[in-house]
Amino acid sequence: MGGLVVVDITVSVDGYVTAPGAGPEHGLGVGGEPIHTWVMEGTDVDRAVLEEAYRETGAVVMGRRLFDVVDGPLGWNEEMGYGGRRDQTVQPPYFVVTHRPPERMRLRGDFTFVTEGVAAAVERARAVAGERNVVVMGGASVCVQSVAAGVVDEIHLHLAPYLLGGGTRLFEQLPIGAGAGTGTSAGAGAGALRLEIVRVAESPHATHLVYRVRGSAPAGPATG
Repeated sequence: MGGLVVVDITVSVDGYVTAPGAGPEHGLGVGGEPIHTWVMEGTDVDRAVLEEAYRETGAVVMGRRLFDVVDGPLGWNEEMGYGGRRDQTVQPPYFVVTHRPPERMRLRGDFTFVTEGVAAAVERARAVAGERNVVVMGGASVCVQSVAAGVVDEIHLHLAPYLLGGGTRLFEQLPIGAGAGTGTSAGAGAGALRLEIVRVAESPHATHLVYRVRGSAPAGPATG
């Protein structure tokens, strides 16, 4: 039996994963960096969460926009990358969802560019992850697509105590009644997606929430 497929992402209290103006020069948007304080300047609680996630990761799925950020001149380097500040000579394999692979890249590492969509990227990631988890790390669109495709087992949210007031919302485009860990999508209108809270860890910099995806809740009685 393999590991889980996990969406793992930091989000502001008002639901944004970046501030406005996100791009290669401002990966978290203009003024969005504070939501990742827990990664850069975290407490023992934050570091334990980060270390556990890194230890359990067997492969990573990301979108092309996020890849362009981490591969950009201000992106990851030998001391800072997946898992925060740590030796980057040992990294998990990465699967990048894209319509067209880049002609060149700055980063060295095991990057595979997948043009068949999120579900295909997750399937290929699971094939190499073994008993460890496949982590869908972003951006928001890829997280939404993976949940909607029904391939996600758990959602790990790091709720940062900030209001960004705009930017990239995490679940803005999620179809109601999306699939839930079954490999199929229930389709829009099939009922809310039900989550089970598994674990909560708190620090001054973030509330770390682990949810298990349970399935679409039954639709309520018709009213009106």
